[in-house]
Amino acid sequence: MDQALSAIIEDLAGRADDLLAEARDRAQARATLAEELTLEHGWLDAEARAEVLSEVMRILEDEDFFGIEFVGDPFSEAEDNDE
Repeated sequence: MDQALSAIIEDLAGRADDLLAEARDRAQARATLAEELTLEHGWLDAEARAEVLSEVMRILEDEDFFGIEFVGDPFSEAEDNDE
């Protein structure tokens, strides 16, 4: 992997907490990262952007960044609104 791409990947992954604070799910997180990548590194071609996004998402998955707040709490009971 190109050294410049590695630096971009590390930067985005390192700023994920701030960048993705408002993200509700993985799709929104990916879209936010793609937007940030385009704003800061618009010179990258589509293939390089895809590689960076995939690698950042992989890193975040490996770090369990997308915990239960992104999938819901599997142990919570559904609310019963029938009164």
